[in-house]
Amino acid sequence: MMEYFTISLPARDRVANRAHIGVVGSGDLELLLEPNEENEAIVAVTTKVSGHRATWEAVIKRFFERHPFAVRIEIRDSGATPGAVWLRLEQGIELACKDCNHD
Repeated sequence: MMEYFTISLPARDRVANRAHIGVVGSGDLELLLEPNEENEAIVAVTTKVSGHRATWEAVIKRFFERHPFAVRIEIRDSGATPGAVWLRLEQGIELACKDCNHD
């Protein structure tokens, strides 16, 4: 059974680009990221592993406390570990900020 949920968090920094990281069919996860003009991060998660929403929320909240970027992210999960989720988020932000001027 698939599980779907959305997490919204306050944000202040901007990204310049869209990003696509990973492939859901790889047994990992796919992340689609785009800039958000609002001062918030919105993360929509689709996962085939139900019952782990609290873990997802903890990882995403901790990530955006460290990296408060205003983005919209769609995650399609195929059983990735929290470490893999964090890595894909880092990769997505790095790619999306390629032309940004952040201190």
